[in-house]
Amino acid sequence: AQLVESGGGSVQAGGSLTLACVVSENLVKITKMSWYRQAPGKQRELVAGAADGRSADYADFAKGRFTISRDKAKNTAYLQMNNLEPEDTAVYYCYALSLDTGWVESYWGQGTQVTVSS
Repeated sequence: AQLVESGGGSVQAGGSLTLACVVSENLVKITKMSWYRQAPGKQRELVAGAADGRSADYADFAKGRFTISRDKAKNTAYLQMNNLEPEDTAVYYCYALSLDTGWVESYWGQGTQVTVSS
């Protein structure tokens, strides 16, 4: 797998989790990394994105609670999630854009489950 997420789990409302997404070593020209989520019965939606040379962007529900970051030396992206709510329960997916092939290629991780109980 090109992207591998970790860090999901079960927490109570108000708790915190940090998700990590490790990018395969063969992908060295990552231009953007993002986090998406998909709740049961709902469409996948953007949570946050971080593109080279630009400020991070967040969905309205994530502003003030979630923080996306990248450690390029470790080829890893993170999603720090604070003050979690039951509505944040979903499978969270890492997404990356790469120029390694000379074309813009997109990659998805396998997803990690986040469950928030009230």
